Amino acid sequence: MLRTRAKYKLGQVVRHRKHPFRGVVFDVDPQFSNTEEWYQAIPEDSRPVKEQPFYHLLAENDQSFYVAYVSEQNLVADYSGEPVEHPDVGDMFDQFDGAAYTLHYQMN
Repeated sequence: MLRTRAKYKLGQVVRHRKHPFRGVVFDVDPQFSNTEEWYQAIPEDSRPVKEQPFYHLLAENDQSFYVAYVSEQNLVADYSGEPVEHPDVGDMFDQFDGAAYTLHYQMN
């Protein structure tokens, strides 16, 4: 049995280690759970290992808003204290405390 523990929690604001974007975690997969085609599209020298948590983010950069799928090894906590401006944040989250958002509802 694979045992993993996610480093980041739902609602937490994170940023990518290498690319200029940040986002809010809205889901976590305990290990890679996207398509093989998506995985193979990543340059081999940058391809993360599959056996780690992968995060679904409501992401933003200077030009746009989008949903990103990022490995734990490529994320760091965002300590800027700035809210994420993604237009879908309000659909899932409530208050922002400077580091994370609270969920509209409790998960089981």
